Amino acid sequence: MGYFDAASSAPLHPVARQALQASLDEGWADPARLYREGRRARMLLDAAREAAAEAVGCRADELVFTSSGTRAVHSGIAGALAGRRRVGRHLIVSAVEHSSVLHAADAHEAAGGSVTQVAVDRAGAVSVQAYADALRADTALACLQSANHEVGTEQPVAEVAAVCREAGVPLLVDAAQSLGWGPVEGDWSVLTGSAHKWGGPSGVGLLVVRKGVRFAAQGPADERESGRAAGFENIPAIVAAAASLRAVRAEAAQEAVRLRELTERIRARVPGLVPDVEVVGDPARRLPGIVTFSCLYVDGETLLHELDRAGFSVSSGSSCTSSTLTPSHVLKAMGVLSEGNVRVSLPPGTAEEDVERFLEVLPGAVAGVREKLGAPAGEAVVRDDVLVVDSLGKRCPIPVIELAKVIGEVPVGGLVRVLSDDEAARLDIPAWCEMRGQEYVGEEPTDQGTAYIVRRVS
Repeated sequence: MGYFDAASSAPLHPVARQALQASLDEGWADPARLYREGRRARMLLDAAREAAAEAVGCRADELVFTSSGTRAVHSGIAGALAGRRRVGRHLIVSAVEHSSVLHAADAHEAAGGSVTQVAVDRAGAVSVQAYADALRADTALACLQSANHEVGTEQPVAEVAAVCREAGVPLLVDAAQSLGWGPVEGDWSVLTGSAHKWGGPSGVGLLVVRKGVRFAAQGPADERESGRAAGFENIPAIVAAAASLRAVRAEAAQEAVRLRELTERIRARVPGLVPDVEVVGDPARRLPGIVTFSCLYVDGETLLHELDRAGFSVSSGSSCTSSTLTPSHVLKAMGVLSEGNVRVSLPPGTAEEDVERFLEVLPGAVAGVREKLGAPAGEAVVRDDVLVVDSLGKRCPIPVIELAKVIGEVPVGGLVRVLSDDEAARLDIPAWCEMRGQEYVGEEPTDQGTAYIVRRVS
């Protein structure tokens, strides 16, 4: 009843299911063959390409289908960089790009290229000027997502594309999160997308390369998909992906209004229902269905399990998740709280009653987790008029909980020194200070971990 993780993967759209089933009987043959079955498969593939190109806003011969959105990103970045190798090997990315882009950037740098990572503001948005300042004579490619996958913030793609175009640098746009809501505006050069983000089947990605963009596909040569996506095309899945993209676009305008109202309801009510919460991301320039907030003194993974038991599937960018022991690179780049992070991403068709039920369940779930985590007591001692909290060996949010417990024991103007060896503390302690009106002085290396210094202001 409460699947609220559409930003990870949207439920299969009914149109996608119908198209998939219908094309299984006609799209199994090799579309490169000239006999009857091959011609039928080719007709389905061509029709799907035309439909997808119309939705993207490009020519059909500019678009190829890949085996995933990640493959589209990796192929797009590698091909664009190789096509402009004579210009240079400098790549620009934002600090909040999807991991597929950042991994491609890491590989490029490991191979001898250079990478500039553009910072974002506290809402998760880049500035156009920052991209302009990052451009160099040897810049081969710039990358910018259309909207962020963790906090929903939309990026100024059209403005950045104009700056890049003026400098003669192609812009690759990762449009995975936004493509179901509408075409990407601006004079971009390369675009990628992923079908399972808009209700299509998994295993289908889009790669669009505008005419005139220098592009050299990497890897062994293959005659499929203009040589840009090797391997036999999964025609039934491609047909379903294109059909569902057209279907969600037809519903997008009306559904966007409805989901914006629901996510705005969550943004407005959660801070009143749950104490010590920070709602993150741009409050206005954001995708319709995504709202993200972080709860102080909460273990993100434990909170997700509590909500799952209550019937709600959400995700987290917290450091305390099963897939990672480091804070989300997106939240870290924004400088916001990572502990107790919850991303709610509503799929189209989400019922208002489910959102209301979530708002009823959330306060109790957070309170229960906080009660469980409140037991550990900080080992606080005074050294040279500084209160020292030893949180070595304890994972966030425990160091932050222990800081909150002892801050009142020092006089106004006094210092608290929190010892921690958890990387998340580097983000969460300054964020706690920002939320609670205390002064974060800085950090110092220690024999074991790091000392984070906080001055009591109030």
